[in-house]
Amino acid sequence: MDILSLRKKLDSGEVSSEDLFIESNKLAHQYQDEYNSFVTIIDKYKMKNRKDTLITGIPYALKDNFSTSGILTTASSNILKDYVPVYDATVYKKLKNAGGVLIGKTVLDELAMGGTGTTGHTGVVRNPWDKERLIGGSSAGSCACVALGIVPFSIGSDTGDSIRKPASFGGVVGFKPTYGRISRYGLFAFASSLDHVGCFTTCVRDAAIVTDILKGRDPLDMTSLEDDGKIYSDCIDKDVKGKKLFYFKEACNLDVYKDSDDEELIESLEKFQETIEECRKIGLEVSEVSFDKELLNAIYPAYMTISCAEATSNNANLTGIQFGPRGEGNSVDEIMFDARTKGFSELIKRRFILGSYILQKENQEKLYLNACRVRRLIVDKMNELFEKYDGLIMPASGGIAPKFGEKTDQLSDRYLILENHLAIANFGGFPSITIPSGKVKGMPIAINITGRIMEDDVVLNIANKIEEKIGRLERGE
Repeated sequence: MDILSLRKKLDSGEVSSEDLFIESNKLAHQYQDEYNSFVTIIDKYKMKNRKDTLITGIPYALKDNFSTSGILTTASSNILKDYVPVYDATVYKKLKNAGGVLIGKTVLDELAMGGTGTTGHTGVVRNPWDKERLIGGSSAGSCACVALGIVPFSIGSDTGDSIRKPASFGGVVGFKPTYGRISRYGLFAFASSLDHVGCFTTCVRDAAIVTDILKGRDPLDMTSLEDDGKIYSDCIDKDVKGKKLFYFKEACNLDVYKDSDDEELIESLEKFQETIEECRKIGLEVSEVSFDKELLNAIYPAYMTISCAEATSNNANLTGIQFGPRGEGNSVDEIMFDARTKGFSELIKRRFILGSYILQKENQEKLYLNACRVRRLIVDKMNELFEKYDGLIMPASGGIAPKFGEKTDQLSDRYLILENHLAIANFGGFPSITIPSGKVKGMPIAINITGRIMEDDVVLNIANKIEEKIGRLERGE
């Protein structure tokens, strides 16, 4: 059920907050072995506050890279498997103050680096629509627990697509607001210039409700924005007639893939065009726009270069001395080497090695700074388009969730562009939302809408009106 439906039941006395907690806790345990959504499930009901908000008394889940005082916080990494923080992330504090009830901390790709949901130290997260398929990552558990109906909303982080891609594969809504709209204090940093806090919900209205509670200036995060004074949940019902959207011809035009035998891709793009027609029926103007394909192909390498460099710097404190199990050795260097060798998965070690190489003095100009220039070119082009259009509408991915072990062609147009364009919103700090738009082969697909910075209300408004037109996606058992 969505937040407003639960609110009505609570306010009428039909159920109590403790009833909801017990039900969520039961479901969390029931599905845990099968889907592995949680690192930690909280078994004792505790209402921190009883403030009068829409989420008071309602259960939710929190990605396990947000600091929670007195509660295990692992970032799904062996090097932090026993770490219990002594302070709360601002997001967690705001949710407590609003009366939200934490059900548990969710599994992620280790240190939030990855898009599969398979690298967490407690095991892989499975897709509720098909256990043989990925749910995506890094916010894998946060998506799965909403898709399973354990909680009505959950909190994740998004550095390249880590909320919006899993939302697509899991058939739920995933929203990442403008960079700095929600404080990152207490979020374990992956790539600081790209990291965003966002949420998973069952509908767009709930995404607006949760963002209303979380947004605002935080003196503990110098990148956070002043509250814009808007109540997003009151803005989403406005008429969208005359609003202008565009999509990339180089990624979405079926002629580009006329020689492709990828049935999922073709059917997904056909469904996308059907959704575009539905958008036009509610008064949205949608245009096909050409975007420099070299820049589109450069999204993935630019993202990997910047994120690996920033991740290497941000995680330099994970040495086995300040944090993590103490390594073995006769010197500080040997202790650190042993702790990091044992404490990180192969994927993380590869990314840190890449990041260290990129940041070497002789490589910074050629690799890191050039990637930053590519990022700027992409953002400048997007801002130029946003002078004419209100938003970018695209398929959230090039198809349905892959099966475990499936290989992807990383040089194909589908992989380079359709599977990576969501990172554009991180490059520019743009608000961006994924909403379900149908099914292919019984699995969910989705569209993504990205808008101008600071116009979170516009993005949510457009998404809500499209959702009203095409309907929500229900998962059958």
